[in-house]
Amino acid sequence: MGAQSLTLLGSVRHSLWESLVQYMRGFMLRSLKNGLQHGHLVITEGENKHSFGVVGDRPISLSADIAVENEAFWVRVYLSHDLGFSEAYMHGDFTTSNLKAILDLWLANRDTLTSLMSMYSRVSWMISSIAVKNFGQTLVKSIPNVVTGYDCSNTFFQAILSKEMMYSCALWTDETGGVRGDLDGTVKKFDLENAQLHKIHYLLKKARVRPGDRLLEFGSGWGAMAIEAAKMGCTVDTLTLSIQQKILAEQRVAEAGLSDKVRVHFMDYRNLPPEFEKAFDAFISVEMLEAVGVAYMHQYFKILDWALKSDRATAVMTATSQPESRWTMYQATDYARKYQWPNTILPSATYLANACQEAVPRRFVLEGIEDNGVHYPRTLREWGRRLQENWTPEMITEMLKDRPELSNERDLAIYKRKWEYMCVYAEVGYARAYTSMHYWTFARPDNPMLVCD
Repeated sequence: MGAQSLTLLGSVRHSLWESLVQYMRGFMLRSLKNGLQHGHLVITEGENKHSFGVVGDRPISLSADIAVENEAFWVRVYLSHDLGFSEAYMHGDFTTSNLKAILDLWLANRDTLTSLMSMYSRVSWMISSIAVKNFGQTLVKSIPNVVTGYDCSNTFFQAILSKEMMYSCALWTDETGGVRGDLDGTVKKFDLENAQLHKIHYLLKKARVRPGDRLLEFGSGWGAMAIEAAKMGCTVDTLTLSIQQKILAEQRVAEAGLSDKVRVHFMDYRNLPPEFEKAFDAFISVEMLEAVGVAYMHQYFKILDWALKSDRATAVMTATSQPESRWTMYQATDYARKYQWPNTILPSATYLANACQEAVPRRFVLEGIEDNGVHYPRTLREWGRRLQENWTPEMITEMLKDRPELSNERDLAIYKRKWEYMCVYAEVGYARAYTSMHYWTFARPDNPMLVCD
């Protein structure tokens, strides 16, 4: 192909691209004009400025700004809606003075901004929701799902998490400043560590764990729950599908002198060995349940019934949840399901309680359900602050030993923005009760929590 032909082809491609961008930009601007009913949004692109909504239409005005840096922004959002928006942020296609304000604005207008989802993104949403429900949590996919979420780098997680390395919602008390302590200026150095330790002990108490008991845990993390249970005199079998978690958890268990009490298994919960049958006094799972999915939920409870003793066993599980008003078993790929926790399905509080009885009728009684979603926003803000404070040349050098593919400066910047987005995206969801954090406690029948006569 001659130089003239290549030039012509390039010109045609450029013309097609510009036409696509123009159409997608116009579609989005019209949707915002008609759909933004609460708050105020300003979008600038070069010399062009677009303003939507009304300033000060609420007691606390919602006001946000977007500066488009790359016209790919319009294409990403048109094709992939909220997923495209997150990718545009990660790739630097736009900047903003306040990411949280944009996400707050979106949630406040989500019922009137439905037109912002193009026909293409609607079809993609439908296809991905069916795929996640039916194929997202198979045994074949379970390890790749976990690798994406947890095998990114132990060095990185040590930089953003507290000392015990709990990658889950803390429980804040008055002693640790409460759920707004960081906003009220009352933060103390070890607040996050103490709030996570409080959560661990709270769950162990809910599970009625006693010295001499045998505890089964699905989702090891980096061993924090298992270590605390072993310190109480329990023996623990904990499962993970993350090689990096298993290595560091075993190291931490050994450093605590508890290797004789804790076994960390690289194992899917569907592959428990025969000797686990009716072997356990208690079960705890912290924010692992989301990875089970609707297709395997009944099997999950049947496995618990098989593994737990029939007389006095108690099971406690925590998970991010959806409110009943929005819950559906068809949950499409979004930012969280693509970049943080692939193929997860969030239960509702009542769905999970009903699933237990459907799977193993009369084998467990529902002792309690708690909603602790208000504790997650501060947890996420703490992680976000540690990300900024500990994103140092020294940390990056260590992290790149695990993630050499991030050595390119641009890829490293995208990686950091991915985590920045996660902290704010999730914070807004929990703070607005779009998602929540439920605790479920199931006990064997005729097994009172306390002796009361």
